Amino acid sequence: MVAPVAEAIAAEKARQAALPPTTSDRERLERMGALDQVGRRAVTVLDFSALPADERQSAETLAWADINAVDKALLEELLTMVPAEGWFKKSVYGERAAGAAFLIIQHSDLENWRRFVPVLEPLVAQGEVEGQSYGLMYDRLAINEGRPQRYGTQMTCKEGRWVVDTLEDPQRVEQWRREMRFPWTLAEYEARFSDYPPCTQQ
Repeated sequence: MVAPVAEAIAAEKARQAALPPTTSDRERLERMGALDQVGRRAVTVLDFSALPADERQSAETLAWADINAVDKALLEELLTMVPAEGWFKKSVYGERAAGAAFLIIQHSDLENWRRFVPVLEPLVAQGEVEGQSYGLMYDRLAINEGRPQRYGTQMTCKEGRWVVDTLEDPQRVEQWRREMRFPWTLAEYEARFSDYPPCTQQ
């Protein structure tokens, strides 16, 4: 069942191996971003709920093992590329490459979120970082530190479906989302997950 994930990653690696060598960090980041996403797109369409309960967890773990291995390698590579000013500005690297850098850090760990969230925050006001990107990483850090999230970007599994995790202030969340220029209201964002396969609680 999980073979499509490994196959998608292998296909993307082969595609990139056939390309000419990169000539800039911008191009390098863009390729890294493509590799970051390919396994996730493949796993999103897998319906683990169709498996017997005793097989579900092992199947999910197996599917994510390939993605996690890619994440680890990309993170190690990215951390050697961080510029002296602390982040990959859109004005220097381009929106696509800067976005790829964000995704790789977003898919890393608590240590890196703690390192980069304070760096990203002032860059939002400068237009060098998307407010939505900052909000995603801010929320992920908060949830993993045991705090409520501010922008409502992180989902949790409840009774087989995805719902927004605990909020810092439900009355202010829409204001905060507007300030960061999120493209959807919280309700619209949550509705986007209704087409996902049923989730399973860990």
